[in-house]
Amino acid sequence: MILLRRFLYLILFLFVLSPAVAQKKVKMFTNPILPSGADPWITYKDGFYYYTNTLGNRLTIWKTKDIADLRDAPQKTIWIPPRGQRYSRDLWAPEMHFLDNKWYMYFAADDGKNINHRIYVLENNNPDPLQGDWIFKGQLLDESNKWAIDASVFENKGQLYLIWSGWEGDENGQQNIYIAKMKNPYTVEGKRVKISSPEFDWEKHGDLHDANNPPHVNVNEGPEVIMHNHRIFLIYSASGCWTDDYALGMLSAADTSNLMNVKSWKKAIKPVFMQCKENSVYAPGHNSFFKSPDGKEDWILYHANPTPGCGCGGQRSPRMQMFTWNKDGTPNFGLPVKAGVQLPAPSEIPDTVIAKPKKAPGNKKMPTNGKHNQVIIINRKNK
Repeated sequence: MILLRRFLYLILFLFVLSPAVAQKKVKMFTNPILPSGADPWITYKDGFYYYTNTLGNRLTIWKTKDIADLRDAPQKTIWIPPRGQRYSRDLWAPEMHFLDNKWYMYFAADDGKNINHRIYVLENNNPDPLQGDWIFKGQLLDESNKWAIDASVFENKGQLYLIWSGWEGDENGQQNIYIAKMKNPYTVEGKRVKISSPEFDWEKHGDLHDANNPPHVNVNEGPEVIMHNHRIFLIYSASGCWTDDYALGMLSAADTSNLMNVKSWKKAIKPVFMQCKENSVYAPGHNSFFKSPDGKEDWILYHANPTPGCGCGGQRSPRMQMFTWNKDGTPNFGLPVKAGVQLPAPSEIPDTVIAKPKKAPGNKKMPTNGKHNQVIIINRKNK
């Protein structure tokens, strides 16, 4: 009887204690993850996240094991352009990729005149991009040599591709999405192919009130690729970043298709991620993707404005949230989450399972008042 009583006390003790112990393992964060930062980019290698965003006059990299603690992460300016060059000013949308055992940094720059924006690339053979020397490789040039920004690269079936936003001709008025094959990480091979142009009303918000620009510009920009179940999803930003209607659109193609054939790409007729007035999130866009450290969660990183009418200025801040996949295999980004809402950080503890809500925090079917289901952790060893 005494043994039975002691056993019952032990069970009761473990029942009361285990939630408190488990909760200590829950890492929470709130958006934004930095006070300011447009065009956020992130990649993960050897246990570290490497982050960058547009700074305009330099290229800087943040390094951290925990992306939720980005504010406290060490950072290093890895390159400042020399003065008086065609790539000395307006450095936009940097991205770093580890290709062929080297780091490459892609960015757009000009000489102070937007009409001269082109894409450039740096190279570093050190395994740690905050170490070693970044070597300027030059312009990433296709045969057209037209205005170009927002370069990204991806590999499919052993072929490296470059995607970017550009003009058809030499005058501003419309930005399209182009693709080209690459001979190596710093050389384009062959002609570019246009795979997307603004065609739906939600892609055509772009009135300007600037004497130095056209009265209206239609925009497709910021292309980023994520692959899932043998399909390639190209997520891009549509409408002008100076409008509150800046949003994400989607192209998709089978990974076995000819990606240089525009007919291989199918465009979603509606935006897949857009402003949410109820959550005070405006002009969300120019995103990138990453996995949680345990490789089990998919996350989207994007910038957004906190109030209407902020435009393409310094109030754009980087935000991140987990997303899920629809039954048809397409990504479900849900709604952009309200700033200040407590969210579980990307999962990184290998001996635990994080029991999140059935739908990601930004799912359209979840309440938009900032209230979310409780997060519970279950230890694998006790299952």
